[in-house]
Formats: sequence, C-alpha cells, structure tokens
Amino acid sequence: MNKSAVVADKTASGRSRQGSQRRKRWLSLLRDNGWRALLIASIVALWQFGVNTGVVNAFLMGSPAGIWQEFLRLVGNGELFQNTYVTVYATVTGFVLGSLLGSFSGLLLWHTPTLARILDPFFIALNSLPKIALAPIIIIWFGSGLFSKIALAFIATYVVALLSAWQGTHQIDDSQVNLMRSLGANRNQIFRKVVVPSTLPWIIAAFRLNIGFALIANIGGEFISSDYGLGKMIFVAGNLFNLNVVWVGVFTLLLVAIVLYLVVVQLQRWLLPWERQNTHR
Repeated sequence: MNKSAVVADKTASGRSRQGSQRRKRWLSLLRDNGWRALLIASIVALWQFGVNTGVVNAFLMGSPAGIWQEFLRLVGNGELFQNTYVTVYATVTGFVLGSLLGSFSGLLLWHTPTLARILDPFFIALNSLPKIALAPIIIIWFGSGLFSKIALAFIATYVVALLSAWQGTHQIDDSQVNLMRSLGANRNQIFRKVVVPSTLPWIIAAFRLNIGFALIANIGGEFISSDYGLGKMIFVAGNLFNLNVVWVGVFTLLLVAIVLYLVVVQLQRWLLPWERQNTHR
C-alpha cells in the first residue's frame, strides 16, 4: 500500500470516527431533551389534576388551563408582545452597553495599575451594593420611561464586567509578556496581542452573569415605576391576585433569559473556538 493510500485511509477513518461521535452527541441530546419534556409534561398534568380534584387551590396557585387561556388572551390583544418587547429592549441595551464598556474599562486599567489600586475598593463596594436599591434614585432622575430601565441594567452590568476583565488581566502568564518584550513589542502591542485575548474567557464569563443581573435590575425598575414591561404586567396582576397572568409573565421571562443566555453561549463559541474543541476531545 502506497503512502497516499495510507493517508486516505487514515482520513476516512478520522471522518468516520467524527461522524460516530457526532451521532452519539445528537442521540444523547435527544434522549436528555425527551426526559426533560416528559418531566415538564408530568408536572403540568399533576398540577392540573390537583386543581380539578380540589387538592390545589387555583386561586393561590393558578392552573395550567387558566395560564393557557390568559396566554392566548394576552397574545390576542398584543399586550404580551408589547410588554416583552419593552423588557427585552431595555435589558439587552443596558446589558450590551454595561458589559462592553465595563470590559473595556477593566482592560484599560491594565495600563494604569496605580489608578486601579486606588479605585479598587470603590468598585468592590459598588459591586456589593444591591443595584435595585438605586432604582428609586434612577427613576427620580430619569423618569419612569424606558431610559431609566436601561440605566439600571447598565449599572448592574458595568461593574461586574469591569471587575471581571480587571481580574482577568491579573491571570496573564508573565512569561508571555516577557517574551513579547524580548521581541521588542511595546506596551500597546502587548495589550492587543496578549492581554485582550487572555482575558476573553473572563469577559465572556461576566457576560453570562450579566444576563441575569440586567434582567433583575430591569424588572425591579418596572416593579417600582413603569408604563410597560413584563415586570409591570406581573406587578399589576399580582396586586389583582390574578396568578395566571403572573405565571404567564414569569414563564415569558424564563424564556427570554434562556434565549439571551444561548446568544451569549454562541458568542463564546465564536470568540473562543478552542474551548469547544477541548470540550469535544
């Protein structure tokens, strides 16, 4: 057997092995999702059965049938879409601005270590502060409209992204920096070629956390004062003891959080392809 035939045989074997691994992953994913769907269906069925038999109080717990009816009503009159759009827009805008500017600020602190040491206690104190405590101040300053909710989501995500990026710069291997210096690289070149790529995992990790923080800050602001939004819808329905509408809002928020999280995961796969390759080994 000649050399080209051996190479072709190894290539075919590698492709076959990759195809087998891919099929196994898909089968595992289908099996896991099937069990999850069965678990959810069982919970819903037991819930409705408890309501029908009187074991579960529908006034205090709601019911799957009532939730479905309210969902259809809110979709039909457009109220659910309008409130979801307002919440998603404010959350995503504040999340993107806060995460990007916070990460950029944290990376820039690498250039000014003295300033970073001076400001570090203030950043830690601000990060420890529950951001929802600032909601009344932000709403008084900027009103009950959309901008105040964006500001709350921005504040909730900015400090987290900044501290994560700044902490990431501390984990850089000094040998890489020394090697770049020995090759004649200046500080800006080291920043672009070593600091930024090395801190990307920390930045993406902050993005994952900030999805939840942005939603919490935005919903908290909508609870306090808002014209539209899922938080407003849930707050009003709760005051009216309409648990079915509350559940519609909660499940919609859960879906929004999952979608946003998956977007961040996809961003991670795009920016950090080597992590996916290591996972599949």
